[in-house]
Amino acid sequence: MMLCHDILILIQCGREAASKSQPPDARPANRLVNSSGPPKTHVQKTHSLADYATKRFRLAGKAYLDLGDPFFAPIDTLRREAELNGRRFVSFANYDYLGLASHPVVKAAAAVALEKFGIGALGSRLVGGQRSSHRSLETGLAKFLGVEDALTLVSGYLTNVTTISHILGSHDALFIDELSHNSIVSGAKGTSAETIIFRHNDLDHLDFLLREKRANYRNALVVAEGLYSMDGDVADLAGLVELKERHKAWLLIDEAHSLGVLGSEGRGLWEHAGVDPQQIDLIIGTLSKTLCSCGGFVAGKEAVISWLRYTLPGFVYSVGLSPVISAAAETALQLMQQETWRIERLRQNAELFVDLAHDVGLDTGPAIGRGVVPILFSDSHETLAASSHLMEHGYYVPPIIQIGVPKDQPRLRFFISALHTEAEIRGVTELLAKRTTQREAPARSLTEAG
Repeated sequence: MMLCHDILILIQCGREAASKSQPPDARPANRLVNSSGPPKTHVQKTHSLADYATKRFRLAGKAYLDLGDPFFAPIDTLRREAELNGRRFVSFANYDYLGLASHPVVKAAAAVALEKFGIGALGSRLVGGQRSSHRSLETGLAKFLGVEDALTLVSGYLTNVTTISHILGSHDALFIDELSHNSIVSGAKGTSAETIIFRHNDLDHLDFLLREKRANYRNALVVAEGLYSMDGDVADLAGLVELKERHKAWLLIDEAHSLGVLGSEGRGLWEHAGVDPQQIDLIIGTLSKTLCSCGGFVAGKEAVISWLRYTLPGFVYSVGLSPVISAAAETALQLMQQETWRIERLRQNAELFVDLAHDVGLDTGPAIGRGVVPILFSDSHETLAASSHLMEHGYYVPPIIQIGVPKDQPRLRFFISALHTEAEIRGVTELLAKRTTQREAPARSLTEAG
């Protein structure tokens, strides 16, 4: 999932208000305080929604599409065409970390569920009744994560939005990382609690904010991610647990990109960090990455999940998971525990990618070398051109530019899979290296001539 432009607005709006509580030698803290009432200044109204949308799209970077649209590629068609012409088509754009999406056992489980239960859940589980596969999947998830219970929802994005906005009230505070996923930011916007932003993975800054502000609120929730989906780095979970216990706060970890990726058995950040999962108040994740399905889950102590099962708006007022979806996800969860070689292969592939990228001078930012690895570029046009160059040679890696990240941090984001071959990883890094060398050569020649 991508970091949205909204977080930039959120951060910029909060700088002035938060600067009063910062240590003198630190960058300003970022804080968003929920405001009430319309702005005082007069704003010229647009004449239509279409006019408004056109303007907003232009500000979001629509001009980048004028040179060709690299997004929404029809990958099934492209793959078939490549095969027919004897060419390669390799995607580094999909979340299939352990290569389970096309596993015959997963497909067979989905087919059985389709035949037995039909396609849809046909209602909210609370009032329409749940399918047997719902609780089976949730019990399996809870056991795998080392917690007491879990609850599944129809959207991973919705899980963060509804959970964060539901558990906090007007007398509470929410502390989120400045690079939080947009689903976390949207949850912050939906709550009446005060939202306070700490610098990315800076626990000294978080500690300072908690010391300054915790006493002003009834409850406090700290939110971080297991594996950050744009940079491929991880949070210091042991440090977060120590802070939340010392300041009597709650801790929510979003394991969307770390389930199946971090830890020797793929159990997520807590296994990677050697932390007891019982020390995490809420674990949120998705079924759409490693579990190659669709939907989300929230996991934790039985008392918490029981409360959410009867009160969480995004669960109570939404339809349950399709039996096909839950069967596929549960089967993938079982397979990743049986075929643990996939987790080790993923680690080897990601580390190989990072090593090769560094060998040829490519910038992978702070990525630790697991499922997500970015290649950073100096500007958006160069990023778009690099993506197009790779596509011409059979590698699909869409650019992440202004719409998804800050304007000055464009990148190609690679999702590494256990099924990628060494030849594919070497091939794509060599292509990027050659292109960079070719573009730098004319610039060097001009400099030398001058």
